[in-house]
Amino acid sequence: MAKFPVINLEKLNGERAATMDLIKDACENWGFFEVLNHGIPYEFMDRVESLTKEHYKKCMEQRFKELVASKALEGLQAEVTDMDWESTFYLRHLPESNMAEIPDLTDEYRKVMKEFALKLEKLAEELLDLFCENLGLEKGYLKKAFYGAKGPTFGTKVSNYPPCPTPDKIKGLRAHTDAGGIILLFQDPQVGGLQLLKDGEWVDVPPLRHSIVINLGDQLEVITNGKYKSVEHRVIAQTDGARMSIASFYNPGSDAVIYPAPALVEKEEEEEEKKGLYPKFVFEDYMKLYGVLKFQAKEPRFEAMKAREATA
Repeated sequence: MAKFPVINLEKLNGERAATMDLIKDACENWGFFEVLNHGIPYEFMDRVESLTKEHYKKCMEQRFKELVASKALEGLQAEVTDMDWESTFYLRHLPESNMAEIPDLTDEYRKVMKEFALKLEKLAEELLDLFCENLGLEKGYLKKAFYGAKGPTFGTKVSNYPPCPTPDKIKGLRAHTDAGGIILLFQDPQVGGLQLLKDGEWVDVPPLRHSIVINLGDQLEVITNGKYKSVEHRVIAQTDGARMSIASFYNPGSDAVIYPAPALVEKEEEEEEKKGLYPKFVFEDYMKLYGVLKFQAKEPRFEAMKAREATA
């Protein structure tokens, strides 16, 4: 099987064509890739990691143990299919931040996460422009497509996956595709567990110090008219070591209208490969549906939006 794509973004200066080809291949054939030399200082990432792990130990570990005890998850006999072995909290950055309202965060952690979000937002927009270049879309097209009345929505899910005594009975996170736009993940450099589905097989996403894992959400599949695909992924719980995961979601604004880029639809028609066109919908409507059907296949979600469009 082909090796999981790891891309050195520094090589855009000097080996641009070859690096753009690697990005193109990753977007078209994997829906996932890992980037290094992405412009976020490595010592800053070390600080994010140590503060996140500290916060988990101090504020969340005990709570998770109590949850496990209350739900009798310790010595599972049967497989659990309706919950995940993870401890999480959410930060909202755009259009408005909720950082001040999250309890238990130290001032330093708040400040660092705010700065991290700004760096990730910049990286997300740089990547979207690289996608535009590869797709033959004008620079800024994807960013504009994500803009609602108040710009994009951007938020972070901070997760910890504690050691699990029965990883065969409960997933760290059940298989799903991501609903949104582009996802930037800072994952634990030591403890693995993230897998994606490629050609019917589960492939490990390697833990790599100071990398950011990029994956594409359902909205990019719609806008690129299926040229790029969102890919099913999951987290396998581990028996040893807690796995940290900081996933930031750069998504369309809630009122953004999402539909295939006309330039890509025309191109496809010229090639006489016209597939069933993807639907046109308001992002918020898609998210309501996703909230109910997250752990199911994405195709029925697209079909439901298409049916809604037909009756509108």
